[in-house]
This record gives sequence, structure tokens and C-alpha cells, in this order.
Amino acid sequence: MNKQDWIQKLGLIEHIEGGYFAESHRSTDEIPTPREGTNRAMLTSIYYLLTDDRPLDHLHQNQSDIMHYFHAGDPIRYILVDLAGNLERVTLGLDLARGEVPQLLVPGGYWKAAVLTAGDYGLLGEAVAPGFDYRDMRVATAAEIRAQFPELWTELAPYIKA
Repeated sequence: MNKQDWIQKLGLIEHIEGGYFAESHRSTDEIPTPREGTNRAMLTSIYYLLTDDRPLDHLHQNQSDIMHYFHAGDPIRYILVDLAGNLERVTLGLDLARGEVPQLLVPGGYWKAAVLTAGDYGLLGEAVAPGFDYRDMRVATAAEIRAQFPELWTELAPYIKA
């Protein structure tokens, strides 16, 4: 299959962070949170596709934990900044001998970006708990990242949405 096959067969649409996505599950059970709007679905899940023409998942932050699962295609490199400001790079893929991992947990509150560095596409799945809500996500701005992480600015700047 090629990237257009995945987009069509999974009903993917463009995502504001970059790439393409489709929600594949949203729990009907809800849990209370201290967040805006209070209740959230217990769990949500999406398909997420980065392609050679939309290769970047811009730097953003979610309040919920997100488990990322590699499904198909080419590896995707994640750039993570933890709550203490430590930067880490992890490659999601299936070549464990090259240091790739098939799944990756990104705890709530971390800044993250992802990039398809080579190839036509990389297809992922994401499980979010408590479930995803746009009110719980922030896309980074240059001003806030420069202020919060001046020592990481040159490394994070390519991942900021223009």
C-alpha cells in the first residue's frame, strides 16, 4: 500500500499538528478531571500518518499520557522535552537492532514533535488516556519555547509551526 491507499482506506484527514489522522475509538465511559470542561472519555485512539509531503508533527503538548504504536511504513523520529527540560530523541519503528522501538509512551505535560526523516510515509496508532480533547492540547509558539527553553531553541525551532 502507498500513502494515498492508507489515507483513503482509513478515512484520514489533515491534522492541525501536521500529518493526517482519523479517530478510531472514543470510550463512551467518562471520567472526571480538573481540566476545562471537566469530564473526558476514559480512552481515545487514532490512526496518525506522516507523509513525505506532510512529514512533520509540530511541537505540541498534551495533558494526557499518549501511547504511540508503530504500524507500517518508514520510521518516525520523536523529539521529546520532559517536565525538567531534558531533550530526548526516540525513533518509532520495527528495526530494534538499529535502536528503533515499536511503541513509545509520552507522559502528559511533555512537549513532543515527530518527523518522518526518510521514505514515503509512517503510520502510527495513538491511545490517549484520559481521552483526547482539543482543550488539553497546546501547539508551541516560538515565543514560549524561546522563553521556556532558551538552551534548546536551536534544536526545537525546526519543529515550531509557522
